[in-house]
Amino acid sequence: MLEVQNLSVRYREVSALSDISFSLNSGSLVGLIGPNGAGKSTLLKAMLDLIPTQSGQVFYQERPLKQQRQKVAYLPQRSQIDWDYPVTVWNVVMMSRTLHSGWFGKTSRQSKEIVREVLERVELYELRDRPIKNLSGGQQQRVFLARALAQQADILLLDEPMTAVDKKTEALMWQIYSELRQEGKTLLISCHEWGNTLDRYDQLLLLNRHLVASGTPRQVLTTANIQRAYGGSLESRDNSDRTEELLFC
Repeated sequence: MLEVQNLSVRYREVSALSDISFSLNSGSLVGLIGPNGAGKSTLLKAMLDLIPTQSGQVFYQERPLKQQRQKVAYLPQRSQIDWDYPVTVWNVVMMSRTLHSGWFGKTSRQSKEIVREVLERVELYELRDRPIKNLSGGQQQRVFLARALAQQADILLLDEPMTAVDKKTEALMWQIYSELRQEGKTLLISCHEWGNTLDRYDQLLLLNRHLVASGTPRQVLTTANIQRAYGGSLESRDNSDRTEELLFC
């Protein structure tokens, strides 16, 4: 089980996250939702100890997660990646194997085989020698998903992975998410898509600097919870219409 306990983050005098606590089971697909500025990206970074926290701890299997970084794969937002950096698809994915070989260690035959397998899994092996800057948005996202897969981690933290992807990539990524869940992996995905897509998650975390609600999509996506997270009033209508038309994260 992955446990976040009383996690808080402040930027100078501004509270970015306040007393966040939740737990995620192995083999679960969890969506992290909330308005712009809610702290979704901040939460993922704080869980990984990439930014300073004011308080709180994160545990995996009853041990601090920061002592088990090799068990976590992280896919950042597109805006945090330098797409013009002169590196090929193969080398981007191979970088994820440095935890196993070291920065100056020789790349093992096993690592090469793992990279080949994950590139085939995301249907990009034929483009392995292409610079990432020459790929489409959807292909670029698949490269970094492959990079996360090559780490063979137990936990995947993905920050808006569906941004700028085409329908083919979206379908393929959902297929891979489902397979990873069946393999017992834990996936926490910050998402901006709404509507029926949210029904695919086992659990949702609704965030707006504090945890507004946690539970199944049906439990979380109530009018009361959405009003608490987004403010204002919502017309009474079915959930998919309401979320697609009025809510954005």
